This record gives sequence, C-alpha cells and structure tokens, in this order.
Amino acid sequence: MSDVNLAVIFYSMGGTNYQLAQWAEAGAKDAGANVKMFKVEELAPQSIIDRNEAWKATVEKTKDVPVATSDDLEWADAIIFSVPTRFGNMPSQMKQFLDIQGGLWATGKTVNKVVSAMTSAQNPHGGQEATLLSLYTSMMHWGAIIATPGYTDPVLFGAGGNPYGTSVTVDQDGNMIEDVQAAVKHQAKRTVTVAEWVKKANH
Repeated sequence: MSDVNLAVIFYSMGGTNYQLAQWAEAGAKDAGANVKMFKVEELAPQSIIDRNEAWKATVEKTKDVPVATSDDLEWADAIIFSVPTRFGNMPSQMKQFLDIQGGLWATGKTVNKVVSAMTSAQNPHGGQEATLLSLYTSMMHWGAIIATPGYTDPVLFGAGGNPYGTSVTVDQDGNMIEDVQAAVKHQAKRTVTVAEWVKKANH
C-alpha cells in the first residue's frame, strides 16, 4: 500500500487502550502505513494515581511513549484514537488534547483528516457507543472524515459488533472479555485504506 501517515493516539489508565493502540499500530503497519504512536498528557493528580496499582503500572509502562502535539496531528493523514469511557464520554485527558487544537482547526489543518476511534468499559453497556460518538462530534467540527468499521468484515461480530468502532469489556481484574485483536487490526487497515483514497484524490 501506501504513503499514509497514521497517528495512533491513546489515553489509558488500566492498560487496555494502550493494548488496543498497539494492535492498531500493528494492523496499520501491515497495511503499509507510516505509523507513530502517542499518548495524551495525564491530568490526574499523582496522589490519585498512586492509590491505584494498575494505573501506576500503566503510567510506568507507557513512560517512553511520546505525548501527542499539534505538530503530530498536522503530520498525520489519519488518526486512530483509543480511549476508555468516562460516564459515557471521552476522558478529560483526551478532551483537553482536542480542545487545545484551535490553532490547527482555525487554519484548516484538521480538514480531511481520516479518523476512527476505539474504546473500553467495565460492562457491555457502559457507554462505549456514546463515548465514540462524543469523540466523533468533535471530529465533525474539525471537518475530518470519520471512517467507522461498520459491518465491513465478519471479525467485527466476534468482537461484539460495534459499528462505531471497536469496543471491549474489561472485567474487574483488567482482562478483556471479548477477543478484539482482529477487529482492531481490521479497523486500522480500513482507516489507512480510506486515508489513501482521500490522499490520492487530493493530489
């Protein structure tokens, strides 16, 4: 495939969305994209993080992942976001990152970015779809092109069949209930494919 630049941008507290981001990175690389992975800046107080062993472990595990910047968004032809749900919305850490991109938006540099998103929650109806829609609402304002997986491959049904983006349920021990690796990789490849179409059309 392609000379598509893909930014995989995640926020992860318990490690789930970091894993989803890694699978997306692998799927996009298999599709021939140039991939960079980023996290968004942590806003929670260290005193809160220190009380949660899984959160502390994720901060440590992702310490070498660069924090996403406006320059990274400008570089990207396509963006895959991976976030947990927070009361049916994206986490404040991701919202903050999106909210400070007014400069890019005002100069038209978010237009025609191809975007897709993934999420997780602790129960099957814990707000996954609403979380993805909350993120996609911002993307509509950006003039981005949203590339959802829909029902474009049978692997999506094995992952629970969320047409808005791959979503996974995580049990109390932090284990994923559904097997979503293939669905994530398919979503990444689809995002890269759509971005390639858009890029070709613009040249």
